[in-house]
Amino acid sequence: MNSMDPKNDSPVDVSPYERLQALGINLPPAPPPIANFVTHVREGNILYLSGQGPREPDGHLYAGKVGGDVDIDSAYDHARLTGINLLAVMHDALGDLGKVKRIVKILGMVNAVPDFAEHPRVINGCSDLMMDVFGAAGSHARSAVGFGSLPGNITVEIEAIVALHE
Repeated sequence: MNSMDPKNDSPVDVSPYERLQALGINLPPAPPPIANFVTHVREGNILYLSGQGPREPDGHLYAGKVGGDVDIDSAYDHARLTGINLLAVMHDALGDLGKVKRIVKILGMVNAVPDFAEHPRVINGCSDLMMDVFGAAGSHARSAVGFGSLPGNITVEIEAIVALHE
């Protein structure tokens, strides 16, 4: 009998791909960088992921100001989509999400109106996804901060640091 992960009541030995399938998520191709940088850097057993945004597989980017023309629920969904793009970059970098030991840190940036104060609720879209895909190994340290603008006026940008199995 499999032991259960108390965070999400699923067997600990379920692969990230099985969890993605159960969530109805097909990983898209990793989005290309939009400027002079790479999507990831691996240094030893640490994978650093450049910031990703809410980009659909067809290239559509969600833009706008959270707390203005974009509501919190939509922004949460944008952060979740951004998390899917981070997973796509991890898969591209590693060839197998099973190599992920844990999500160490997430930095979530929210393009928000000046008086917006619910940044953590928005970035929960990505954090919740990481927990759903990796179970307890998806729990992470995190910062969720507001910005006056982001590239292309996107609603969120999220970067991550990931520990890998040796």
